[in-house]
Amino acid sequence: MSGPGVVGPQALASVLVEAARESGTSVTAVYLLPPDEPVLQLAVLGGVPWEISMPWARVALKSSSPVSDAVRERRLVWVSGQEELARRYPRMALVVPYRFTLAAAPIATGTDTWGGLVLQWPASHPPRPSPREREEITGVCHRLGQLLRKAADGGHPIRPAAEPLMLPMLRRRSAGPAEAQGAVDFAERLPGGSCSLDVDGRITFLSTKAAELLGTGIPDLLGAKPWEALRWLAGPAAEDSYRAAMLSREPVSFIALRPPDRWLSFSLVPDASGISVRITPTHSAHAHTPVTPPPRAGASLPAAPGRAAFLYDLMHLAATLTEAVGVRDVVDQVADQILPAFGAAALALMTAEEGRLRIIGYRGYTAELMERFDAAPLTSDTPAVRALATGVPTFFGTFADLKRAYPPAVLQDAMAAWAFLPLITSGRPVGTLLLAYERPHPFAPEERAVLISTAGLIAQALDRARLYDTKQQLAHNLQAGLLPHTLPHVAGLDVAARYLPATRGMDVGGDFYDLIRLDPTTAAAAIGDVQGHNVNAAALMGQVRTAVHATAGAAPDEVLARTNRLLTDLDPDLFTSCLYVHLDLSAHTACLATAGHPPPLLRHPDGRTEALHLPPGLLLGIDPDADYESTEIPLPPGSVLALYTDGLVEAPGIDIDDAVDDLARALARAEPVGPHAMDAVADTLVQHARRSAPRSDDIALLLIHPTATPTPSP
Repeated sequence: MSGPGVVGPQALASVLVEAARESGTSVTAVYLLPPDEPVLQLAVLGGVPWEISMPWARVALKSSSPVSDAVRERRLVWVSGQEELARRYPRMALVVPYRFTLAAAPIATGTDTWGGLVLQWPASHPPRPSPREREEITGVCHRLGQLLRKAADGGHPIRPAAEPLMLPMLRRRSAGPAEAQGAVDFAERLPGGSCSLDVDGRITFLSTKAAELLGTGIPDLLGAKPWEALRWLAGPAAEDSYRAAMLSREPVSFIALRPPDRWLSFSLVPDASGISVRITPTHSAHAHTPVTPPPRAGASLPAAPGRAAFLYDLMHLAATLTEAVGVRDVVDQVADQILPAFGAAALALMTAEEGRLRIIGYRGYTAELMERFDAAPLTSDTPAVRALATGVPTFFGTFADLKRAYPPAVLQDAMAAWAFLPLITSGRPVGTLLLAYERPHPFAPEERAVLISTAGLIAQALDRARLYDTKQQLAHNLQAGLLPHTLPHVAGLDVAARYLPATRGMDVGGDFYDLIRLDPTTAAAAIGDVQGHNVNAAALMGQVRTAVHATAGAAPDEVLARTNRLLTDLDPDLFTSCLYVHLDLSAHTACLATAGHPPPLLRHPDGRTEALHLPPGLLLGIDPDADYESTEIPLPPGSVLALYTDGLVEAPGIDIDDAVDDLARALARAEPVGPHAMDAVADTLVQHARRSAPRSDDIALLLIHPTATPTPSP
């Protein structure tokens, strides 16, 4: 990402290169947290190819992974070895079944969270970090945080690009021309064959004996990946061994059959600059038939992703989709995984709704183009509709192929090849997945099979997601029905409220707020939080609101006492925090009482802001005889009283008092100007909370701003 006022991730490179050199890490990565979505995006990468890291280019903040846990909970996450990885992060262990030690840590300054740092060591690393390593990791995160804060404060925030910035490889030393020839001579004298791969798996050196053993000339192999240039190495073993060596930094060996009957042993020794390979003839006790016949003499094979890459991508997508909940989740995961995995440039995900094929998500296409194709009747003769109707996938390697099948077709998306894959679950089609390629694409049989399998996984996830969205909408409709649709107009007051749910599935929160007009010069305000996130909590929230309404106008301590007795009589087995405020606009005062609720904030007309630490009161619903105490404060015109629930200030790893003070400073900076100033202030405070730390709880906020003394009606 680039543009005016935006700085690229290269500003972080020097800190990371130094950290990798000093700590001896094999992989270094930085994820940044964009301000507008709860996703960590890979911004800087070193020590491992971008191709291997593609499945983790975007990590949902709510997902279970080392870096998302570290950022969300603001703590160091340390994973030592395969067993611990499988126990704590089974999805990741399934896709990366290799030996290594990993650390993830949050990049933060104060209460602001910027992203996460990931470091990886060879499996030989001690199982637990030393005190010095902890200090070094903390120091690196601190330096990165300072750079990110400085850039943001200067109006030039650092944003990730479409692909991460790749750090330079850390070679032990460089060779001059004479020494390079000496290295070649040395390799030529060794028994067996010698080969060198760069970090991307491409052959950079091949000895004469190695070329003879592989049965191909040196020029034909230089710059190629072995499993793509040699069909008999296209099975998963070769590419999997390369991935294992790069990620574990440990020697790896495998045996392969060079048709018709020659077995070769490959030994891979990795470091930060690539992999050294020794190739020697061997004998196998178990003869295997090659998966595919050897190529014809002189035949050239198009470069295509290796079989291991297809398998990894398929496993990663399958594992990721098990955690996708709503349709938006499925669309995002499919787009993030499918496009890089299969080299496609664009995709569109479509479902059948009310006799039409609706586009529910896309990537790589413009909104204008998608609007043109959205809502096509299921009676139309198009490749997408036909795939849905027949359940048969179609592949068009060129536009000429598409034109032959659909003569009226007109090229509108500037693409060169297309795959239309029906999404079928339980024997019934639910939609169509379109993949588009910028260049002609041959769609080899193996790739077609993987694409069809992938479409089946997507169909199942999409079917579950649509059911989830339906249930979630019902739950949120219930919750919305229990909250005030609008706040009453009270003369002399500018008020604003915000409610942001942070729930999943049928979970609904118990946060609530209310403003009650009592007479022309008095009003009442309340905010509270029922324990738990379920339908019972939402129902109890409605009962608490009703109880507060019924007693509004009495002294705040009496309102809380009566509400508390009602709740204990109901015996809901849930507790509620509540803050009640009686507003006297003619006297410019507010009288408050609290039942275990976070302290309100008061911004004085001169901008000075403080947290009001009221006499504590017991949570509602515990003791029917609990007493509460009222406190009266001045509330002149120009002041702001902020009531909020703990979701606005609570976050893992942040002291609650520090978070309240930080929110108070944000309120002090937000100037209430204009006839509806509180709406702008409310947005500012919510954005501050989102920037300061990932939130896992609902947020309710009610702002009260006296603007003038109301005139009583005659």
